[in-house]
Amino acid sequence: MYSYLSPEERVRKDHPLRAIRELTDEILKRMSPLFDAMYAEGGRPSIAPEKLLRAQLLQMLYSVRSERLLMEEIDYSILFRWFVGLNLDDGVWDATTFTKNRDRLLEASVAKEFLAQVVERARGARLISDEHFTVDGTLLEAWASLKSFRPKDSKQDPPEDPGNPTVDFHGQTRSNQTHESTTDGDAKLARKGAGKEAKLSYSGNLLIENRNGLIVNAELLQANGRAERDAALLMLEQLPGDQRLTVGGDKGFDTTEFVAECRHMNVTPHVAQNEKRPGGSAIDERTTRHGGYAISQKKRKRIEECFGWMKDIALLRKLKHRGLNKVGWIFSFAAAAYNLVRLRKLIPVAAGA
Repeated sequence: MYSYLSPEERVRKDHPLRAIRELTDEILKRMSPLFDAMYAEGGRPSIAPEKLLRAQLLQMLYSVRSERLLMEEIDYSILFRWFVGLNLDDGVWDATTFTKNRDRLLEASVAKEFLAQVVERARGARLISDEHFTVDGTLLEAWASLKSFRPKDSKQDPPEDPGNPTVDFHGQTRSNQTHESTTDGDAKLARKGAGKEAKLSYSGNLLIENRNGLIVNAELLQANGRAERDAALLMLEQLPGDQRLTVGGDKGFDTTEFVAECRHMNVTPHVAQNEKRPGGSAIDERTTRHGGYAISQKKRKRIEECFGWMKDIALLRKLKHRGLNKVGWIFSFAAAAYNLVRLRKLIPVAAGA
C-alpha cells in the first residue's frame, strides 16, 4: 500500500488515543534511564521497550484476547501502528518474538514504575487527594484448572488422556494445606463469599484516592483470608508524608488488628461496621459520628469501577499468565492503563479550571 499521508496525519486530531499516547510518551521518557539499564548495547537487536509497552496498552484498551491477535491487528490497523510507533511499511513482530521480549519486562519492576509515574503525573495536575483513600481486594481467577489441584508430594498414575484427564474429586476434602496446582503453584483455592464456588485464584488489591477515584497503588498476593488486609496495610505504609489519613473499606476490614494497625500508622479507619462479628465492630461512634466517615463510605464504592474495568476491558477476569510475579506485573500495568483512561478526561478539565 502506498500513501502520501503518514499515520500521524491519518489519525484525527480529536481521537481518544491521542491524549493517552501523549501521556504515555511523557511517562516513558521519564523511564528511559530504567530501560537503558535493562538493555545492553551489543547483541541481537530487541524490540524497543517503549513499543512493547504501547502494544501492551493497546491490548488492554481494546480487549484483545491474545498477543497473536494483537500482532495481526497492529499489522492491518493504521491506528494501532501509529500508537505503537510503526510506519506503514514497517514489519510487525512475530507473536513469539513479541512474547519473549515482553517477558524481559515482566522480570523487572517496569509495571510498578509505570504506575508510579502515572500517579505522579496526576499528582502534578493536582488530581489526587493526599489525605483520603479507599482500599479493597478482589479474586482473579487463575489460568489453572481444578483438575490440576492435586495432593502435595503424591505420586499420580499417568492419566489415560493427558490432554483432558478424567478426575473425580467429589467427596474429597481439599485445601491449600494439603493440595496445590500442578500448573500454577502460586494459585490458591479461594471463594469470595459464602455460597460461592471455590476457584484457583489470586488476590488483586487496590488503593485509590477519593477525589477522582484514581488508583494510587496495586498489590497482588496469594489468595487467603488475610490477603486484603495485609495488602491494604502494605499500600498504606508506602504512602508519602506523615500527615493523618483516612481509609475507607468494606466490612471485611472491620477487625481489631487492622483498625489498631491503621491507627498506629496515623490512619483513621473509615471501614464499614460489621456488627455481626464476635465482639461487635472494632470502631465506634468516635469515628462514625464525623461527617467524613459518611463521605468515605459513599466514595469507597468507586473502587468497584476500577475492578470492573480491569476485569471486563483489560480482560483480567480470567488470567492468561501464571506465577505471582507475572500476574502481579500485569495487574499493576492494568491499574496504570485504567488511570490513563481517566486522565484523558480529567487533565483537560483541570487545565481549564
